[in-house]
Amino acid sequence: MAQYNYDLFVIGAGSGGMRTARMASDYGARVAIAEERYLGGTCVNVGCVPKKLLVYAAQFKDHFQAAAGFGWTVGKSTFNWLSLIANKNQEIERLQAVYGNQLQQSGAEVITGRASLLDAHTVVVNGMKYSAERIVIATGGWPSVPNIPGKQHIVTSNEMFFLDKLPKSIVIVGGGYIAVEFASVLHGFGVRTTLCHRGHKLLRGFDEDIRDFLANEMARKGINVQLNTDIEAVESTADCFTARFIDGSKVKTDLIMYATGRMPNSTGFGLKALGVELDSDGAIKVNADYQTNVPSIYALGDVTNRFNLTPVALAEAMALVNKLYGDQSRAVDYDNIPTAVFCQPNIGTVGLTETQAREKYPDIDVYKTRFTPMRNTLSGIDEKALIKMIVVRSTDRVVGIHMVGPDAPEIIQGMAIAIRAGATKSVFDSTIGVHPTAAEEFVTLRRNF
Repeated sequence: MAQYNYDLFVIGAGSGGMRTARMASDYGARVAIAEERYLGGTCVNVGCVPKKLLVYAAQFKDHFQAAAGFGWTVGKSTFNWLSLIANKNQEIERLQAVYGNQLQQSGAEVITGRASLLDAHTVVVNGMKYSAERIVIATGGWPSVPNIPGKQHIVTSNEMFFLDKLPKSIVIVGGGYIAVEFASVLHGFGVRTTLCHRGHKLLRGFDEDIRDFLANEMARKGINVQLNTDIEAVESTADCFTARFIDGSKVKTDLIMYATGRMPNSTGFGLKALGVELDSDGAIKVNADYQTNVPSIYALGDVTNRFNLTPVALAEAMALVNKLYGDQSRAVDYDNIPTAVFCQPNIGTVGLTETQAREKYPDIDVYKTRFTPMRNTLSGIDEKALIKMIVVRSTDRVVGIHMVGPDAPEIIQGMAIAIRAGATKSVFDSTIGVHPTAAEEFVTLRRNF
């Protein structure tokens, strides 16, 4: 008789948890996975997927405006928020069903309910005890809102996907990718949008030129970007909310959204009582093999608060399962992870920023160009694009590529492959471009700043 009910018990059916459960089951392990909310986790339900659908929807405003320059006559357009949300919900439900079928076909048992740890080998869900040789925590992250007066009136990205009506005005607090994406989306829907950030620039951690360029483009589009400020209190009145800023000024608005960060979703699972080590932010500490200080317990994805991206969680899941059950030990390479921000205009970036490169290498060359994308030449839309390349002069190796402009996320995927392959500036220069495209600018960069 087996010592445990399962070889592996996964807590959390988001991207990392799903991949862990499916792969381990495919290897022949007896697997169970517990989820209290929804299959697919943040990405599928209140993150990447629905956000991208809203991004597509918001871009039609510019498409309609651009049509006349290309000879099209477009009649008066109207936007129905509830129709979009209903269609979005239908697509999410379809994806949830797909993931459920995948888990079922893999042989993993799905347990619905909140799981907690009783001991190093026992999980409790809905009062039932399940034993497992190993346990993986993949519970992701959760939006964080500061404890200010009127906090109860604030919404986060989670609630934005289920609003019963589109506000006429909104104040979005935050300077990260979630804040700038939602600012672009809401502005695209015609909402009077204010983006408030306590820092002096948006998108901390991104290349400085990218940060400056995006803030300027967003402001030119009509988004009210307020830097070096913050909200100290939110007041509710009969028909709106009032945001009181630290300088004493006030703004009335229909909705206030906070996108000031996400915290690891690590509380309420019995980790503290079991002695699982957490850092000061509540992230689960793990070693290079995603193992906690309790040998039978592992953690991966956003709950470890290292590289909070869906593809990274998937890669970590594959690395862990391959090592535990496939006798394959190949660590995840966290260098040169490509990143996209689906604001308007889009951002795609991979490799080192200019600041990081100058700190690491003594001889850096920087190439960049600003231009009007071809699609904007007849559209009447005054939106520019920026491309930047960072090269180590002594080796000619490209160590950073950054882009703001149409299709930047699609383009940067190929650039990421080139950087990981060790491509040099000479390789880029000798590559024939696809004309006419924005991407060909990468092989025609000549000016060194």
